[in-house]
Amino acid sequence: MNENPIGIFDSGVGGLTIYREIHKLLPYENTIYLADSKNAPYGEKSKKEIIDLSIKNTEFLLKKNCKIIVVACNTASTNAVKTLRERYNVQFIRTQPGIKPAALNSKTKSVGILATQGTLKSDLLYETSQRFAKGVNVTHQIGEGLVKLIESNKIYSEEMAGLLKKYIQPLLEKNIDHLVLGCTHYPFLIPQLKEITGDKVTIIDTGEAIARQTRNILIQENLLNNSKSRPERYFYTNKNKVVLQQILNQIDSDLMAEKLDF
Repeated sequence: MNENPIGIFDSGVGGLTIYREIHKLLPYENTIYLADSKNAPYGEKSKKEIIDLSIKNTEFLLKKNCKIIVVACNTASTNAVKTLRERYNVQFIRTQPGIKPAALNSKTKSVGILATQGTLKSDLLYETSQRFAKGVNVTHQIGEGLVKLIESNKIYSEEMAGLLKKYIQPLLEKNIDHLVLGCTHYPFLIPQLKEITGDKVTIIDTGEAIARQTRNILIQENLLNNSKSRPERYFYTNKNKVVLQQILNQIDSDLMAEKLDF
């Protein structure tokens, strides 16, 4: 099974921020990336809908013989991973907002979380905040509309700039010194976020930590690919592949998006 692929799924293109870190750390691993862009964003759906979509994505990847599955979507991770782990005999790596490092390193004792509604109302986020952020003021901000704009390749649009200012300014007024990105789509917005927050706010993106956890689990399960040959990398979407391809071109010009019905 060592040469079997790592499966990665997200509600759309956001999980490419996780894929990028995984490939950087594990350059010889074969990978299959699944973008369920037809159903994005997950953050506005019910918990049952999120679980059902996550099951559908998981079964697609298991049919492709994936040896491990990375749920590269915070909303799916916080709402569906428990069910997935109970249902399937495969290791799942979940994503979750970096509340712990933000709270531990905050000097102002005030941090902000920019995330989808589905992530912010999840039990996992509440439990994480209760465990690691005692004595720290944690302000939640729903990033309504951000995922849809990213999925439409409108990252640098006037509409995006307006929404980011609208969402971040209230957090700055709370004197935050850390901004936690609670959606894997949001790292695409870091350049614009830095323009708004300046150098006094540290932006927390957990992509690198998720890649390290993926490597740790592969080592633990003796599933590392020991081959040094060129990896096979597949990227599937169930919507127009143009946006996925445009982002892949920024990562590696050799990568190709493919449209499938799933």
